[in-house]
Amino acid sequence: MKPLRWGILGASNFARKHMAPAIHAASGAELVAIATASPASEGKLAPFQSLAPQIAVFESYEKLLAADDIDAVYIPLPNHLHVTWVQQALSAGKHALCEKPIALDAAQIDDLIAARDTAGRLAAEAFMIVHHPQFIRARALVQSGAIGKLRHVESAFTYFNDDAANIRNRPEAGGGGLRDIGVYTMGAARFVTDAEPHIITSANLEYDNGVDVFAEFGARFADFDFHSVISMRMFPRQGITFHGDKGVLTLSCPFNANVFDVAKLTLETEGQRVTTERWPAANHYVLQVENFVRSVQDGVDYPCPLEFSRGTQHMMDMVFAKGGATG
Repeated sequence: MKPLRWGILGASNFARKHMAPAIHAASGAELVAIATASPASEGKLAPFQSLAPQIAVFESYEKLLAADDIDAVYIPLPNHLHVTWVQQALSAGKHALCEKPIALDAAQIDDLIAARDTAGRLAAEAFMIVHHPQFIRARALVQSGAIGKLRHVESAFTYFNDDAANIRNRPEAGGGGLRDIGVYTMGAARFVTDAEPHIITSANLEYDNGVDVFAEFGARFADFDFHSVISMRMFPRQGITFHGDKGVLTLSCPFNANVFDVAKLTLETEGQRVTTERWPAANHYVLQVENFVRSVQDGVDYPCPLEFSRGTQHMMDMVFAKGGATG
């Protein structure tokens, strides 16, 4: 079968460092095009051209979407542009993989689901962690009862970024910590447990220049409690723990696997038995692209459909509502 031919809308830093190399390395995928919104972006094209010397360069996103020889697009644009360009990609007959958060509220994802179904193309959020073997393994262990009855999930994700020019710190671009990294702590808990929150029990949000820079929040699921701390103004830290009545499962580098640290799962059970598993070579960006290709070409269910992303966004909407959406 011919490879799925990919174009990228925008020469973002993340696309240059992670997703363009992932598309290039993924089995069944071929990087064939890049679109820049302005001449100022032209100096950023060298990394893409080094991967794919014959890559086509388009001077607008619209012209790339109009090209007949492109099957799918990756969208790494600022958050507030995601919905618009996913919809335009679908209307142009392209499959679309869009950076998280794919939308700014759950109702927008309802619109994307409708657009996806009308177009008959695959549209999905680039929520790469669910493609990583550490999360697939954690899900299997927790749901098989390896830690007994799950009682509590604890998660943290923090880094320091106070650059006012960065899109994460710009309210008009849909910035803020919950949208940037809270999506991971919430989505990870939902993926591993296959459960949904009933209520947000607490939400302490702190804002700076109109974006949330710290959030400490709790939720009650049917059988367990959830607690998370995320921040864009704290020293880098990440981790997630699933605590049951017969054991504890911990992922010490769940979100930036093999960048922040090596991907590692630790399972502690009765009798002080400790089992550790590591994945030093797994690249969740490559795995994400390969799963996307298989879904398009073979009809395999995609691990992170829009319906899953809507559930995480709904939980985030609940946290904003509980904590105050504007500070």
